[in-house]
Amino acid sequence: MLRGRAKMAEAVWELLERAARRAPPLEELRALRLAVQAVPPAALRARLSADHLTALFDLLGGNDREQVAACVSILERLLQALDPVFVIQNLREELQKGLFHPDDSVKILSIAQAIKSLSRIAQTQDGLEALFVSSLLSDLKNVMATSDVVRYRVYELIVEISSVSAESLNYCANSGLISELLGELTGDDVLVRATCIEMVTSLAHTPHGRQYLAQQGVIDKISNIIVGAESDPFSGFYLPGFVKFFGNLAVVDSPQQICERYPVFIEKVFEMAESHDPTMIGVAVDTLGILGSNVEGKQVLQKTRSRFQSLLSKIGHQAKNAPTELRLRCLDAISSLLYLPPEQQTEDLLRMTESWFTALSSQPLELFRSISTQPFPDLHCGALRVFTAIANQPWAQKLMFDSPGFVEYIVDRSVEPDKASKDAKYELVKALVNSKTIAEIFGNQYYLRLRAYLHEGPYYVKAVATTAVEGAE
Repeated sequence: MLRGRAKMAEAVWELLERAARRAPPLEELRALRLAVQAVPPAALRARLSADHLTALFDLLGGNDREQVAACVSILERLLQALDPVFVIQNLREELQKGLFHPDDSVKILSIAQAIKSLSRIAQTQDGLEALFVSSLLSDLKNVMATSDVVRYRVYELIVEISSVSAESLNYCANSGLISELLGELTGDDVLVRATCIEMVTSLAHTPHGRQYLAQQGVIDKISNIIVGAESDPFSGFYLPGFVKFFGNLAVVDSPQQICERYPVFIEKVFEMAESHDPTMIGVAVDTLGILGSNVEGKQVLQKTRSRFQSLLSKIGHQAKNAPTELRLRCLDAISSLLYLPPEQQTEDLLRMTESWFTALSSQPLELFRSISTQPFPDLHCGALRVFTAIANQPWAQKLMFDSPGFVEYIVDRSVEPDKASKDAKYELVKALVNSKTIAEIFGNQYYLRLRAYLHEGPYYVKAVATTAVEGAE
């Protein structure tokens, strides 16, 4: 196999050398396209020069569509092997020319490479200055009108650069491109809104990004659009993204402040969770999981009292009866809502998680145990993650210990059919063993069995001794 690869690599260099000296016939380009796919990127990087690539870019100027397609395919592979900064330093002119090529595949190749290179260059002050004073950015602005795909790729680049530092955000804001993105976010095209909100959510992951969005009044505008969604028959297209935006904002900022300042957010999440639309329920469940992933978020949900309790009952029902994908999302959200780090386990919070667990079903432990014994690995692991989330809480340990056969189920390795399930069970055992109250609640015998399980690792198989019986066949 190694010899075959070495042969392929030699064939690549031979064909590239020939292409650098003269325009190759189509058969040679086809052979080169096949050869570069078979050679690992590291081997390509070793001997690749700017001349080889320039020659291929020159061939893009021809009228033969098959030739252009072959060259795009070869260049995609070769450029992947190179450092983006090398590409922009040595092939800037070729990429700029490519941005205005009549063939969309060439445009998209050039944009993808320009974007990869620019996001790397923008990591440094010198790179930022070079980028924003060069004509490359204005060229990118000019090609944005080509298609939605191209426009979104440029927005993605701007968001990526803006996320590096407050200074890089300033450069991007001054270029006018962020204003264009925000304009589309609050514009009338519902499908464009849905795409733009994802990029704006990425921008909100950094403190300077959040500050900028707040200063520009964007967060208020998003809140107002959620309010107006009631009367918009097309709100289903963008509402999930807008609600997720607030969910993410609450976690990186302060759940309490966000929910107090934008009450429409939490109201809309509850409405969506209570609806009969599986898409909306899924988004609401994801958002509740995000919001309740830290203690402050849990306390915000607890303040809604009986409304959240009845919502938990619906989520428990969905975890048992919904289509598989929604069941998984419910299980993940339940794990997130019920988990309490050991250092935050006050009596009040433990009472709260216990009451939430009880609200999920008339027999919640049995509900998740029945899901964990199903032959679907994803659901099986999802249920194990719920047990892992509550495993360090004394009330849950008592429930587990008092449930007939439950501790035996935990230490039984034979019920885990695949690697993912074995890993998930091991995490549950680890969470139990590392708890301070486990020895007291489970008793010494089971505690030692759990410790032995932890020590043996997730994939331990007990050796079975075979004894020869005299006279046996």
